[in-house]
Amino acid sequence: MRILHTEASCGWGGQEIRILEESAGLMARGHELWLACPPQAPIAEAAAARGLTVRRLPIGRKRVAGLLAMRGLLREQRFDVINSHSSTDTWLAALACASLSDAPPLVRTRHISAPVAASAANRWLYARASHRVVTTGEQLRRDLIQGLGCHPERVISIPTGIDPGRFRPARDADERQALRAALGLPADRPLVGIVATLRSWKGHRYLIEAVASLSRPVSLVVVGDGPQRDALRAQAEALDRPGLVHFAGQQAEVAPWLRAVDLFALPSYANEGVPQALMQAMFTGLACVTTDAGAIGEIALPGQTAVVVPREDPVALGHALAGLLADPVWRQALGERARAHVLERFTRERMLDDMLTVFGAVARP
Repeated sequence: MRILHTEASCGWGGQEIRILEESAGLMARGHELWLACPPQAPIAEAAAARGLTVRRLPIGRKRVAGLLAMRGLLREQRFDVINSHSSTDTWLAALACASLSDAPPLVRTRHISAPVAASAANRWLYARASHRVVTTGEQLRRDLIQGLGCHPERVISIPTGIDPGRFRPARDADERQALRAALGLPADRPLVGIVATLRSWKGHRYLIEAVASLSRPVSLVVVGDGPQRDALRAQAEALDRPGLVHFAGQQAEVAPWLRAVDLFALPSYANEGVPQALMQAMFTGLACVTTDAGAIGEIALPGQTAVVVPREDPVALGHALAGLLADPVWRQALGERARAHVLERFTRERMLDDMLTVFGAVARP
């Protein structure tokens, strides 16, 4: 198939990473992948490096210029299916398709759990203009069916898949210590890790507060970058605890960082599907502390595959971290159960199979 992805966002996070990972997997299976995105979007260079054909279009905002550019691309090139990802590019793609007599079918992937207003326009977009809607979690799927009246058979939950060979547990303590030395991390204390774009709803500020409350020496390793960077650095500096928080910044490869830490935390309080970073941590065999935001509950089963704490509660978060750090046997068992759970359902190959089923069901002959 010839597949066009559209992405209006100029940010960087799990959504963009999924587009790239999914595209690379489908290209390896013989399909042709294109991407339409704004000229300044970070995903443009990343996609070109992966081998996608990239068209830089003025689609960062809902404007006539973007609609005309999208329409022009669809008239110039014949695609078997379009897969849109953000609100703006979905609207532009849907309107462009509606204005053409021979438009490809539109599949809308919805990555986050932010509510969708039950307006007539949104009902048209999701229930009629989109041939299928893919969500990254079952809870997101139910929300669209109940809130917008989408037909259940047209909304499919396909969580992001992870490569279990790339995200594997550390072989032993020696490998973990070697990674810490290579990454410049402390070797004399437990490490709590978080991998997430530095956005408010990821809950970093509560995690910093929770780690600061622990009675034993612990360091927090923050992997990622984003709009909350300066605020979080200021929060950490105000604590006047050198070594408490290690800001690693954006990392192209996060697997070594996960293998270097002792446990993982993701205290999100909104806008989550099934987070990639949480799944990556579970594939790595890490014990995880998280919340029930979005569709997190589909992998974080309380007491079975993760410790689940209330949202925006640094006290509960601190107690959970302290309990896991004090009990290495429980920590290891929780991590092993988490890895076994995600291996059953959330692999990259399963995601590719499911997406091809969706695309194949709607693709024009």
